[in-house]
Amino acid sequence: MQNTTISQASPQKTLLLIGASRGLGFAMAQAYLGRGWHVIATARQGSSSALDALGATADGALEVETVDITIPTEVAALRARLGGRRVDLLFVNAGVKNDDRETIADVSTEEFVRVMVTNALSPMRVIETFEPLVPPGGTLGVMSSGQGSVTNNTNGNYEVYRASKAALNMLMRSFAARHGDDARTLLLTAPGWVRTDMGGVDARLSIDESIPHLIDTIAAHEGRAGLHYVDYLGRTVPW
Repeated sequence: MQNTTISQASPQKTLLLIGASRGLGFAMAQAYLGRGWHVIATARQGSSSALDALGATADGALEVETVDITIPTEVAALRARLGGRRVDLLFVNAGVKNDDRETIADVSTEEFVRVMVTNALSPMRVIETFEPLVPPGGTLGVMSSGQGSVTNNTNGNYEVYRASKAALNMLMRSFAARHGDDARTLLLTAPGWVRTDMGGVDARLSIDESIPHLIDTIAAHEGRAGLHYVDYLGRTVPW
């Protein structure tokens, strides 16, 4: 009797992507849909039009949710709406920057607080709130930046933004230390300098030169427990 093998399709994986209304986040949503994932993507109130249009063509594979991660009640409400959903990859992309010309000598306290709360405190609150949805073997990722590297800061510039990403890195390192026996992958990713509204027209990379490689790097780290700080090509970024 001839042996036959019954192939069984792998279950569809789910991504919870925080901050996907435009730029890198929107490109990630598109790319993961193209790779067969189910995507739950978030935008702030009033900024989801591009995601809504994408969802209309996604055959039910895209859910669009609303949240401003700087407002704890909105984060809690989203957590309640998602209930006990399983998320294979939680990725926090949301972030802002201040005026590139501002130094720590002239940035206002209000602007400094805005950048720090959005780029460091709020992403980690999301990680803390939603990490129970990510099972062993899953991944918790945050969009950092090569500018968050203290070692690589040899020319100054963008110092408030740099400080916010360095703070994010440190907070994620503390999270990893508190979860030392965690089997999940923890990622801080640096997408490179990309031409987006945030990166500017002079940036070195197009979105298509960054995001597919970034997603490949995330996939390559699946099952590798512990914290990894890597760029979009998978190269380790020095702290």
